[in-house]
Amino acid sequence: MIKILVAEDDIFVSKVYKLKLEKKGFEVLLLPNGTEVLAKALEFKPNLILLDILMPEKDGFEVLKELKSNPATASIPVLILSALQMDKDIQKGKELGASDYLPKTNVTMDQVINAINSLTT
Repeated sequence: MIKILVAEDDIFVSKVYKLKLEKKGFEVLLLPNGTEVLAKALEFKPNLILLDILMPEKDGFEVLKELKSNPATASIPVLILSALQMDKDIQKGKELGASDYLPKTNVTMDQVINAINSLTT
Protein backbone atom coordinates (compact mmCIF):
# COMPACT_ATOMS: atom_id res chain seq x y z
CA MET A 1 0.00 0.00 0.00
CA ILE A 2 1.26 3.47 -0.90
CA LYS A 3 1.71 5.68 2.17
CA ILE A 4 1.22 9.44 1.91
CA LEU A 5 2.13 12.01 4.53
CA VAL A 6 0.01 15.16 4.17
CA ALA A 7 1.34 18.36 5.76
CA GLU A 8 -1.56 20.83 5.58
CA ASP A 9 -2.73 23.32 8.22
CA ASP A 10 -6.26 23.77 6.86
CA ILE A 11 -8.26 21.11 8.73
CA PHE A 12 -11.06 20.99 6.15
CA VAL A 13 -8.66 20.63 3.21
CA SER A 14 -6.59 17.96 4.96
CA LYS A 15 -9.70 15.93 5.82
CA VAL A 16 -10.84 16.10 2.19
CA TYR A 17 -7.40 14.88 1.04
CA LYS A 18 -7.50 12.06 3.60
CA LEU A 19 -11.01 10.95 2.64
CA LYS A 20 -10.39 11.05 -1.12
CA LEU A 21 -6.94 9.43 -0.94
CA GLU A 22 -8.03 6.64 1.38
CA LYS A 23 -10.96 5.96 -0.96
CA LYS A 24 -8.35 5.38 -3.70
CA GLY A 25 -6.48 2.90 -1.49
CA PHE A 26 -3.70 5.07 -0.08
CA GLU A 27 -2.68 5.05 3.59
CA VAL A 28 -2.68 8.67 4.82
CA LEU A 29 -1.08 10.45 7.79
CA LEU A 30 -2.14 14.08 8.42
CA LEU A 31 0.08 16.70 10.05
CA PRO A 32 -1.31 20.18 10.82
CA ASN A 33 2.02 22.04 10.60
CA GLY A 34 5.58 21.68 9.41
CA THR A 35 7.33 21.07 12.71
CA GLU A 36 6.82 17.30 12.87
CA VAL A 37 7.18 16.40 9.20
CA LEU A 38 10.79 15.19 9.32
CA ALA A 39 10.31 13.10 12.49
CA LYS A 40 7.04 11.60 11.24
CA ALA A 41 8.55 10.92 7.80
CA LEU A 42 11.34 8.93 9.46
CA GLU A 43 8.79 6.98 11.50
CA PHE A 44 5.94 6.56 8.94
CA LYS A 45 8.22 6.03 5.92
CA PRO A 46 5.84 7.52 3.32
CA ASN A 47 6.13 6.84 -0.39
CA LEU A 48 5.22 10.49 -1.03
CA ILE A 49 4.72 13.72 0.91
CA LEU A 50 2.01 16.26 0.03
CA LEU A 51 3.29 19.56 1.32
CA ASP A 52 1.61 22.92 1.79
CA ILE A 53 3.88 25.97 1.84
CA LEU A 54 1.88 28.39 4.00
CA MET A 55 1.81 26.72 7.42
CA PRO A 56 2.29 27.90 10.99
CA GLU A 57 5.51 27.31 12.96
CA LYS A 58 7.56 26.10 9.97
CA ASP A 59 6.70 26.77 6.35
CA GLY A 60 6.86 24.22 3.55
CA PHE A 61 10.08 25.60 2.10
CA GLU A 62 11.86 25.03 5.44
CA VAL A 63 10.36 21.55 5.67
CA LEU A 64 11.46 20.73 2.14
CA LYS A 65 15.05 21.84 2.94
CA GLU A 66 15.07 19.56 6.00
CA LEU A 67 13.68 16.58 4.10
CA LYS A 68 16.09 16.91 1.20
CA SER A 69 19.14 17.43 3.44
CA ASN A 70 18.48 14.25 5.46
CA PRO A 71 19.77 11.11 3.67
CA ALA A 72 16.92 9.02 5.13
CA THR A 73 14.23 11.23 3.56
CA ALA A 74 15.99 12.86 0.60
CA SER A 75 14.63 10.37 -1.94
CA ILE A 76 10.97 10.68 -0.89
CA PRO A 77 9.06 12.52 -3.64
CA VAL A 78 7.48 15.76 -2.43
CA LEU A 79 4.40 17.13 -4.17
CA ILE A 80 3.74 20.74 -3.19
CA LEU A 81 0.10 21.80 -3.12
CA SER A 82 0.03 25.48 -2.32
CA ALA A 83 -1.99 28.64 -2.74
CA LEU A 84 1.31 30.34 -3.63
CA GLN A 85 1.27 30.39 -7.43
CA MET A 86 3.88 32.96 -8.38
CA ASP A 87 6.59 31.70 -10.72
CA LYS A 88 9.26 32.54 -8.11
CA ASP A 89 7.53 30.30 -5.51
CA ILE A 90 7.17 27.41 -7.96
CA GLN A 91 10.79 27.81 -9.03
CA LYS A 92 11.95 27.92 -5.39
CA GLY A 93 10.02 24.74 -4.58
CA LYS A 94 11.53 22.89 -7.49
CA GLU A 95 15.03 24.20 -6.74
CA LEU A 96 14.67 22.91 -3.17
CA GLY A 97 13.83 19.46 -4.50
CA ALA A 98 10.06 19.23 -4.95
CA SER A 99 9.08 16.64 -7.53
CA ASP A 100 6.08 18.68 -8.62
CA TYR A 101 4.21 21.86 -7.62
CA LEU A 102 0.46 22.19 -8.08
CA PRO A 103 -1.58 25.34 -7.38
CA LYS A 104 -4.08 24.36 -4.69
CA THR A 105 -6.73 26.81 -5.81
CA ASN A 106 -7.33 25.40 -9.28
CA VAL A 107 -6.43 21.73 -9.17
CA THR A 108 -8.87 18.83 -9.02
CA MET A 109 -8.49 15.82 -6.77
CA ASP A 110 -8.14 13.68 -9.91
CA GLN A 111 -5.14 15.80 -10.96
CA VAL A 112 -3.62 15.37 -7.49
CA ILE A 113 -4.14 11.60 -7.65
CA ASN A 114 -2.65 11.46 -11.17
CA ALA A 115 0.42 13.37 -9.93
CA ILE A 116 0.74 11.01 -6.94
CA ASN A 117 0.47 7.97 -9.19
CA SER A 118 3.09 9.31 -11.59
CA LEU A 119 5.51 10.02 -8.72
CA THR A 120 5.07 6.70 -6.92
CA THR A 121 5.25 4.21 -9.77
